[in-house]
Amino acid sequence: MMSMLKFPLTLSMKSAGLAAILAAAATSALAQDVTLRFQHFVSPLSANPKHFMQPWADKVEADSNGRIKVELYPAMQLGGKAPGQYDLIRDGAVDGGWVIPGYQPGRFPEAEALELPFMTTKTGEEASKAAWIFTQKHLMDDFQDVHVIAAHMHGPGLVHKTGAAISTVEDFEGLKLRGPSRPATLLLNKLGASPVGMPVPAFPEAIAKGVVDGGVITWEMSPSLKLDELTDSHTDVAGEQSLYNLYFIWAMNKDVYEGMPADLRAVIDANSGFMASAWAGRAHDTGDVTGRAAMSASGNEIAELSEAETARIAALGDEVIAEWIEEITAKGLDGQALVEDARAAVRVTRAPAN
Repeated sequence: MMSMLKFPLTLSMKSAGLAAILAAAATSALAQDVTLRFQHFVSPLSANPKHFMQPWADKVEADSNGRIKVELYPAMQLGGKAPGQYDLIRDGAVDGGWVIPGYQPGRFPEAEALELPFMTTKTGEEASKAAWIFTQKHLMDDFQDVHVIAAHMHGPGLVHKTGAAISTVEDFEGLKLRGPSRPATLLLNKLGASPVGMPVPAFPEAIAKGVVDGGVITWEMSPSLKLDELTDSHTDVAGEQSLYNLYFIWAMNKDVYEGMPADLRAVIDANSGFMASAWAGRAHDTGDVTGRAAMSASGNEIAELSEAETARIAALGDEVIAEWIEEITAKGLDGQALVEDARAAVRVTRAPAN
């Protein structure tokens, strides 16, 4: 009798063991953990990494109960150069990161509408809300080979240079000034300067070696770039509109995003879009306050152009916009509509809440 039971009992034990393994595998699949490597090109102490990227990563981890871990790599530590960041994300060299589309002039022409002179306000949060609205209408097809989490702008861009502050349009004549984007360099050229396009990591060395006399960038980036030591003056325009602004996306590899379990994709989705874009812009506003204070504390000259000189620059900015519309339209895009939609998005974000 004992021998008759031996085989069925053994089979039963094997079946139970197999069932346990399958159950464990199913549980493991449901509880899949994901580590995402996101890369950016500035110091971790800069405003966006400090006030948006790291808090965003922490929130994603908390919202997923620890199942998603976001690792942040500053200063392009995973390889590549800042202008190639979009392709690194698209190709899966990194899981995600921070992209300035303008670092590849001509590749994403519609995004330039938001970067045109005096297009946005001096509030990064407001400008970033407008950026998300505009992105949803015009740019998602441009970025279809990555997964866009947020689209945002920084705060006001201004002129940082060696020597005395700028006080008139004529003071721009002959200055070699770094510009971050094509619209910015178009404006600098119109002002009589000699624009030099370069990504932000190259800016400090260029000033130190005399390659440029200065450049346009935000308050918040000034301390991490040591502009208190490398420059002598900082000049903004009068009024509520920014001299120029820069457009960014926070994005991840599409295959990585789509390969995540549905519940983890939902965590990413809950920390994306309008909310995340506004958050990223707000980070720059926070950094602008401390950055300006740091430049002032260094003893550098802090200046603001008169309303009359600002109006002269704005008039030249209008010429840049008109020429940009003509150029973009010749390429088959509706330049006028892009400008109108960018302005409309800015107006919407400035409208008082009901």
